[in-house]
Formats: sequence, structure tokens, C-alpha cells
Amino acid sequence: MIDKDLLKLLGKNKRYIFYTVALMVVGLLANVTITASICWAIFMVVNYGNPFTPISFIYPIITIIAGIVVRYISTRLVGELKDTIGRRAKKDLREQVYNKIVRLGVRSTDEMSMAGLTQISMEGIEQLDLYYSSYIPQFFYSMIAPVILFCITVGIEYRVALVLLLCVPLIPISIIAVSKYAKKIFAKYWGKYTSMGDSFLDSVQGLKELKIFKADQNQHQKMNESSEDFRKITMKVLVMQLASTTIMDLVAYGGAGVGIALAVTGIFAWGLNPILALFLILVAVDFFLPLRAFGSAFHVAMNGVSAGKKILSLLEKPDPIWGEEKVTDTELSLNNIDFSYDGKRNVLKNITMSFPKTGMTAIVGESGCGKSTIVNLLYGGIRAKNGQVLVGGKELEGLNRESYYSHLAVVSYNTYIFNESIRSNFQLAKSDVTDEEIYSALEKVNLSDFVLQNGGLNKVITEDASNISGGQKQRLALAISLVSSKDVYIFDEATSNIDIESEAIIMRNIKELSRNKSVIVISHRLANVIPSDKIYYMEAGELKETGTHQELIKLEGGYARLFMAQKRLENGYCEEVQ
Repeated sequence: MIDKDLLKLLGKNKRYIFYTVALMVVGLLANVTITASICWAIFMVVNYGNPFTPISFIYPIITIIAGIVVRYISTRLVGELKDTIGRRAKKDLREQVYNKIVRLGVRSTDEMSMAGLTQISMEGIEQLDLYYSSYIPQFFYSMIAPVILFCITVGIEYRVALVLLLCVPLIPISIIAVSKYAKKIFAKYWGKYTSMGDSFLDSVQGLKELKIFKADQNQHQKMNESSEDFRKITMKVLVMQLASTTIMDLVAYGGAGVGIALAVTGIFAWGLNPILALFLILVAVDFFLPLRAFGSAFHVAMNGVSAGKKILSLLEKPDPIWGEEKVTDTELSLNNIDFSYDGKRNVLKNITMSFPKTGMTAIVGESGCGKSTIVNLLYGGIRAKNGQVLVGGKELEGLNRESYYSHLAVVSYNTYIFNESIRSNFQLAKSDVTDEEIYSALEKVNLSDFVLQNGGLNKVITEDASNISGGQKQRLALAISLVSSKDVYIFDEATSNIDIESEAIIMRNIKELSRNKSVIVISHRLANVIPSDKIYYMEAGELKETGTHQELIKLEGGYARLFMAQKRLENGYCEEVQ
């Protein structure tokens, strides 16, 4: 009934569960005291008759008032402690999830999409809040309360007390009977929920393409189907909750009814004092209410557990291997690298490359040849199956990650520009950057006039850089990288899907940068890599040719054929435009 792995996530906050349960027990005892005091007062009325002497009722009244005060205080404190558990649990879990994502760094969170990760990190943790603050304290309290009540009532009439105690386990038995089915339902619920979120996010992000290809109606139909699947699983959850609640109500009130009937019978059959029988009747329901409340919290718990399992799967992912050595030399190289994504088919086969501390090195080839995989290896996003990634002769795994990244910058076709001012985006790369340095970098990429005419450095870039063009976004990303003054720059399709003018500006800056820095360029367009000091040409995960542009053209191999094919296509396009 309690998931130990999820309970461990609470850490030191587990002590608040103990405090909460203790106060709930105090409240129970206060409630029993109030009930006993009422019975005491009735007993005095029945036995002493008229005229009433108010002074004789002073003790039951004081006891009732004291019980009410204790009950009120304990109830308030239980509510505050539950709130504390929830707030601390959410805070700690969000920190753990965030820190885990930070430790994973640029590495992919396998099987966890961005939409799924967001849903789990936000709503999933909210569901775990209820699991920790409501379900777990109620679980322990519902186990303790019937035993305490049995100990109190067994001395009055052991048969009634025993029957009430024996009826109590029927509630958890019914919960256990439902739980296996409930777990499957809630697992499907979260699966459908994250699937619908993924579909929605894809549709929003690709809305332009859907409109261009007139596929929006088809995607709309898919979204409707996904929503309908989620509606059906939600209704199954509600039906299951309603059915199990009905079963628990029948058990709870049926058990209390049996106890009450037995107490009334005891007056005639066993000579039980009517006042004591009244006390047993009044506390009979208290045997079942804790477990009844636990049953209600059970459905919340199942939802929380399903979300918690996904959070645990994220937290249990192995961290990338990094060491503590500082980077002293930034010359990169790959030695006999083999890599496979699925453990079966190698996408890189015996790759050996070197990247000098200055100069421009290009990696080219047709789509799917392994270019981006090499980039991922170089910045530590993935690790090789066989072979070595060396930085200044030291293995990448032995380096301190912060030290390595302080020397490395990666600019890709989808480099993220934050929803902040232009100045704030530059400050991410260099915290003490001056306005003069920013404008100098913007001047290099031909953006300074645009920025000056559109609000200056305080201009806010909207989400996904939607208020600037694709070319401006890429040039801004390049300018931000320039102020960071790294030793190694990796440009992964940095000129993809942008205008010719922006492409020319970026490539001019890349070549200029390569005079003093190590620049690695990944490009599908071979015209961009002509000025490279060295070009690696790949096919199907293998390194086929190495040399300068002129040397590779003379070889008349795969690079030359691809270059000439692209040139013919570009010339043909230009003739059509003219």
C-alpha cells in the first residue's frame, strides 16, 4: 500500500508524517473524551433525576470543553502539517527533478518527451503532493485508530469491540481488490495524458507546416482521436472511483451497523449498561471513518503513484560520466570511435578525426551519415561504444564538465534564444558583458542597426524568437557565442533554413573566427565548407575521404560527386528564378 521508493524521496521530511499521525491520534482521543463526557452527563441525568444541581455537571462540561479545544487545535495543526509536507515535498521534488535534468545536461532524456517532462515536473509533482500530504498520514492513522478504539472498548464489552475490529479489515481488503485494476487504469491514464500533451505540442509547434501542406484538418482529426481516448480513460477512472467508494461505504456503514446492533442486543442479552451501550454505539462509526477516509485518499494516491513512477524513472537514469580534471589543452580528437543508438547497428564505424586548436574543420556527407552524432560525442551528450574522445590528449570522461564547457560553444540550427531582453541573452554567455561588446558582436553579424531601430538592447525576444526572422535568430545566436570567447566552436547546421544574406554573414564570421579558434562546421551545403582547412567526408557512418576542398575534388570520389550534384541543382534553381 505504501511505495517505499516514493517514500524515500521525502528524505528528512518523513518526520512531519510522524508528527501529523501523532496529532491525528490526539484528535481521536479528544473525540472519544467528548463522547465519553456526553455519556457521563446523560448517566448523571438518568441516575440523579430532578431537581438538577448544575454544580454536579461542572466536570463533564469542563471535560467536553477541553476535548473540543484539543480537537480544534489538533485539527488545525494537522492541516498545517499536511500543508508543510505538501509544500516541502513539492519543493524538494522539483529541485531533485531540476538538478537531475541539469546533471543529464545535453544528454537526451530517453523516452521522456519535452511535453511529458513538463507534465510530470508540474502536474505529476502536484499529484505527489496529495500522495504525501493526504494518503500516507491517513494510511498510518487508519492502521492505528481502530487498535486504539479496540483497547478502549474491549473492557466495556469485548464481543462488540471484537466484532467492530474484525469488520475493519474488510475496507482495506476491498481496496486491495480494486488496487491492481486501479494501477493499470492510472498507468494508462498518465500514458494517454502525456501522449495527448505530446500531440498538442507537436501540432502547435508545427502549425505553420500543417497549414502549408494543408494537413491541419488531418492533424485536427488526430487530436480529436487523442482527446477522445483521454476522455474514455478519464471516465474509466471516475467509474472505478465511484464503484470502489460505494463498496467502501457499504463495508464501513455496514460494519458500524453490525456493531450498533450488537451493542443494543447486549443490553438485553448480556446485561450491558445502556449508557455504556450508548458509548459503544457512538464510537462504532469511529472504527471505520479513518479507513473510509483512507479509501477516498487511495484514488488520489494511485494517480500520484503513477506520476511518481515516471519521476523515479527520470531520477534513476544514470548520470553522464564526468571526472574532475581541468582542461589544459583544447585540441579535440576522435580515436577509433564506434557508436550505436540501439546497441545493435553501428551508426559510426571506426571513426578517427582530429581538430586542431586553430583553423576550420568541416564534417560533411549526406543526411544520416553520422555528422550530428559526432557533434553529440564531442560535447558529451552521448558516449562512444568503443574508442576515445580526447581533449588535449585526455579522455573526455575524466574531465570536469564545467571546465570543459567553459572552453566550448555549440551553435546549431535550433539554438534557443530565451524569452528575455537581448542584453539578458548576452549576459547568459558572459555575465559582465558590456553594451559596447554586445554592439561590437552585433555589428559583426550585421544586426546592430536592426537592434538600434527596434528598442535597443532592452528589446525582448518572444518565445521561440517568433518576433524576429530565422536568419536574424541564427545571427543573434552567433553574436552571443562570439562574446563568450570560447576556444572551440561547433556549428551544427547553423545556416540551415535561413536566407542567403544571413548565410553569407554567418560563414564570413565563422571563417574569421577560425583564425584564432578551433572551429568545427557541420553542413549539408558543401559550398559553405570550401574555405575549410580540412574536410571529413562521411558515408553511412564511415569516414571515406579527408583533405581540403581542392584535394577532394581532384579525388573525384563521393565528395566531388555530391558537390557537383549540389552545384547543378543550385545553378538550375538560379536559372529558373531568372
